[in-house]
Amino acid sequence: MDKKNQHLDEETLFVVSQTFKALSDPTRIRILNLLCSDEHSVNDIAEMLDLGQSTVSHQLRFLKNLRLVKFRREGTTLYYSKDDDHVMNLLQQAIDHATHH
Repeated sequence: MDKKNQHLDEETLFVVSQTFKALSDPTRIRILNLLCSDEHSVNDIAEMLDLGQSTVSHQLRFLKNLRLVKFRREGTTLYYSKDDDHVMNLLQQAIDHATHH
């Protein structure tokens, strides 16, 4: 069966809708855009985007649950980075679309 015409199961539909939900929030878009290029700690993200640390932590938890970001621990600091190039490509395409004149 052609991949474009395949029937989508409930789990796939749920994951796709959650992915678009993640990309529908301006704060999450800003965080993902920042993580497209490099990894950052929660403190770095909060400072660079002028956001509260708790806000950043909450959004990163949401994104991690969707496997859009991952983290590594160094001592007591968590460093977050992108975990899904497919979604980052979607984000970049949306940004390119929005900035195309």
